[in-house]
Amino acid sequence: MDPFQPILANALTFAFEKATIEGKITISALVLVSMVSWSVIITKGRQILKARAMSKKFLAAYRDAKDPMSLFREKQEFSGAPAFEVYAMGCGEVDYHLENNPVTVKGQKRISVVSTEALSLEKGMIILTTAVAGGPFIGLLGTVWGVMETFSGIAMAASASLTAMAPGVAGALIATVVGLFVAIPAMFAYNLMITAIRGITQELDNFNSEVMTDLEHKYVDNRALADEIADALRNINLGQQNNARP
Repeated sequence: MDPFQPILANALTFAFEKATIEGKITISALVLVSMVSWSVIITKGRQILKARAMSKKFLAAYRDAKDPMSLFREKQEFSGAPAFEVYAMGCGEVDYHLENNPVTVKGQKRISVVSTEALSLEKGMIILTTAVAGGPFIGLLGTVWGVMETFSGIAMAASASLTAMAPGVAGALIATVVGLFVAIPAMFAYNLMITAIRGITQELDNFNSEVMTDLEHKYVDNRALADEIADALRNINLGQQNNARP
């Protein structure tokens, strides 16, 4: 026996050769689903790993900065970090108001950046759930169809021996095996990734509150309205006195 021969290679090859046309079509469809599923697993896995690494780098830089807007003003980039997108949106809003209304920052409704980033991370996960749910059923369809064809052939040949039945049954069962090969990796990958995405989303919620609090403490005028009006009047009077001087 060749030690380098893949495990179950003979059984799978034999079963595939004995599969019916319908079974081979089913297997081909499952292979296509598997390729798409693995493409999503690899792409989303890289995205999540990058998001974790860049978010860690960004949060360290943000918390080392004395001014909450210093990274924004220095135009530093942390591509792939969802927390940075939340930060950039918040700082952009504050910067606009500082330029156009330097007394206070008035809140306005904007699309939730946290929700947007969470949806971006979850994009494509539906493919994995489809592979998990649909793979075994597609395989089962191929198996049932193959068994039906096998028994129909045996009935027409009037031969019910094990030798006559085994190749057809093996060819039918390979569809279920392939369906499980599609579903099992997708299931584990989905569970791992959705847990990671939920962790990142929770981190985004916490950071959103943190950065908004920092920006408010640093840049928002929280005085009472009467104090703001009195200060504005003093500034107006001071300006008039300066203009009246020769």
